[in-house]
Parts: sequence; structure tokens; C-alpha cells
Amino acid sequence: MRCTKMHGAGNSFLLTEALHGELAGEDLSVLARRLCREESGPGADGLIVLVPAADADFGMLFYNADGSVGEMCGNGARCLARYGVEHDLVRNAEDIRIRAAAGLVRARRVDGERYEVRLNDPSVIDPDRLVTADGRSFRCAYVELGDPGIPHAVTEVPAEAFEDLPSLRRAGRALRFSPVFPKGANVSFACPTGAGSVRAITYERGVEDFTLSCGTGCGAIGLAFCLSGRIPGDAVEIEMPGGLLSVHLRREGGVVRDLFLTGPTAVVARFELPLRSEACKKK
Repeated sequence: MRCTKMHGAGNSFLLTEALHGELAGEDLSVLARRLCREESGPGADGLIVLVPAADADFGMLFYNADGSVGEMCGNGARCLARYGVEHDLVRNAEDIRIRAAAGLVRARRVDGERYEVRLNDPSVIDPDRLVTADGRSFRCAYVELGDPGIPHAVTEVPAEAFEDLPSLRRAGRALRFSPVFPKGANVSFACPTGAGSVRAITYERGVEDFTLSCGTGCGAIGLAFCLSGRIPGDAVEIEMPGGLLSVHLRREGGVVRDLFLTGPTAVVARFELPLRSEACKKK
């Protein structure tokens, strides 16, 4: 199978095509677990499989590194949009249409490396959910993006919390599995750093650790901070360990109509991967 490794602000993915039955008979969950582990494959945060879609340029099947199915992935969709443009799979680089489990995702090329996606509409917004985890109490904003929704918990922490990542990791793991979140949750810790900026890190469901960035997590952070008034206006720049991502939203009254994520993408390598084999060699 042909495979391209890409990342969006450090959030890494393996992309492969199944537009013409290339992966027929493969267990994609097993494939994701094998390829995303560095011990048995190139290693990545997730596997993205391009499939046909009647109402879009292509469909997106997303598998987390543990083989679980993801509803959508913001940074993955941005990487996929670039892949589609560079492989002549899209009709219009200014209006790329991707069908994901969480709904239709629209994207556009900003420049050669930067892509923007319109994230799925929030289906749940709970601005204040008290959660006890790791022996502490956390006030979280709970957001689900899309339908079925991608669950996110956002909690504000002081700047010094980022100096103790092991403690944040324990809290992230405990919150991720809290019964308060019926589907589990991606957990983002965030701290305002200016009038329109936030520093953040996300413990991702399915990866079960911090990732260098999380696109839908940034969308949830932007919603939580803008709707609460902690960040003035409708735009925020989010500094994650892997780079800077921008979120802006459009409101009509109290209803969020659009939620956009913009940031860099990069091509890391292209591979030929024999199916059902542990071997992996770069092209």
C-alpha cells in the first residue's frame, strides 16, 4: 500500500487511499494499531483512509493509534485537504469537501502549507461541568463537535501547571475516563496568555497521551474561551507544543454558525508498506 506521513502542527497521520478497493479485506483497526506504533510501523497519532463519497471530493475514515474509530480529526482533515489538492483529487482548492463520520467538513487552501477547515457544528455545549478526578476538582467546559459528536473537555489552568507535565498527564488520564463524560473525552488544559491568545495541551482519547497538537481540541478551546468571554471577540490563537493554530467563529445571536481552524501542514515522507507485514521501507 502507498502511504504518506504528514503532520499538522506536530499532530501526525498516515494517509492512504482506498478509493478503488485497494484495502479490500483488510481490518483497518488492526492496520492502524500496527502502523501507528513505531515498533511495527512508521508511527503516527492516527491513520486516515481516503474512501469514495457521493456528496464530497472523498470520504475520510479516521482511526486513532489504538485502532479505535474517530468521528473526525481537525488537523487530520487539514492534512487530508492538502493531500487531495496535491494529488488532483479535489474539484476546487478553495472549497474542498470531505465526508467524515461526524458530518461534512469543508476546507480550503490558504497557501502552499496552510489550510483551513470548517469544523463540525457543536452539538453539545456545557460551559460549566464540575468533575472530580485524580483527587482534585476541575471546572470543565464540555463540548461535542459534530453528530455523532467528538467529545472535548476544556479546563483552565495556571501558567505554572505546564511546568509539571507528569501531573497534568495524570489529571488528563483521569478526566478522559471520568464517568461524567459518557463517551470519554479529549481533555485540554489551557491558560490565557494575552488578549487573544491561549497556551494549551491536549490529552487525546485513542492516543492515550498528550499529542503535539489537537485540531478539534483547539476548536473546543476557542468555543469555551470565546463564549465565556475569557477571550474577547471571536478569534483566538492557540499555542500548542507542536505549533500555532488559529480558531475563529461566527455567531448569530447566541448560536455558533461557523467554527474555523487554520494552521500549517507538512509532508514528512512517502512509503510503500506491504500489507500484513511488519516490514516498512521509505520510497
